Amino acid sequence: MARGRVVAVTGAGRGLGRAHALAFAAEGAKVVVNDLDVGREGEPGGAVAAGGAGFGAGGTGGSAARVVAEIRARGGEAVAHGGDIATAQGAASLVDCALDAFGRLDTLVNNAGFLRDRMLVNLAEDDWDAVVRVHLKGHFLPLKHAAAYWRAEAKAGRRVAARVVNTSSGAGLAGSVGQGCYSAAKAGVLGLTLVAAAELDRYGVQVNAIAPAARTRMTEEVFARTMAAPGEGKFDAMAPGNVSPLVVWLGSDASAGVTGRVFEAEGGRITVMEGWHPGPSADRGARWTPAEAGEAATGLLASARPPHPVYGAEPAP
Repeated sequence: MARGRVVAVTGAGRGLGRAHALAFAAEGAKVVVNDLDVGREGEPGGAVAAGGAGFGAGGTGGSAARVVAEIRARGGEAVAHGGDIATAQGAASLVDCALDAFGRLDTLVNNAGFLRDRMLVNLAEDDWDAVVRVHLKGHFLPLKHAAAYWRAEAKAGRRVAARVVNTSSGAGLAGSVGQGCYSAAKAGVLGLTLVAAAELDRYGVQVNAIAPAARTRMTEEVFARTMAAPGEGKFDAMAPGNVSPLVVWLGSDASAGVTGRVFEAEGGRITVMEGWHPGPSADRGARWTPAEAGEAATGLLASARPPHPVYGAEPAP
């Protein structure tokens, strides 16, 4: 399905990103595997923090290089990239890495991220900034630099059939207690996806988002508390690889015409999310008084659908 396409996947050293990279390679894509090798909360760790370098040129250390080795061992083509995609230099070098290694870039999968889970009153400003930076800025900058390349290709008269798959979350769709910064960043990814889809369509670029649920380094503690491991031979609904087939399809020519959409993916289930739509409305044609506005709003709420509950919130009495 993705044969011959050049695909860059951020945060691909582990978890969902690794599963996506392997799945694209299995379908014949050439893959740029990006990972910065940091810990679950973004703390320094791995080969990059220890002084390792040269991943953009195919270095031999770190999680990105290990995934590249897996792909090559299976007969695929891949290169490693260790740049920080939440910086302009790192994001630009991701695109350059694809062009240097394979001559072009067809698909960008924005996946990199980490957590700093805190209740709001305990959430430090530095934690907020770090999470918004890696999830939201880390989507914007690779998208910006990839889009600039695709726009130049389109203006030069060359055919562009580019794909971007952004990674949001159920936390971005509904909120999640203890994840204020993560929920805000992932909701921002959805807004960015809609704008990018509208702006880039003229250049042959499709932009969609997924909200995956899977067992990864970021979620393993939650699933360890709430879900038992599947028995031998049973379907593992939380395996990261379950999400990747949808990502491969969205990142391929086969998804032509699909843009500005959000999908939830978990286990064997795929759901098209329908987002915000106008509900009940009232218009008096003049300014309300506060009392009148309250009375109107109360009536409208009575006929509106209740919101999706925030993950981790106490059930209504």
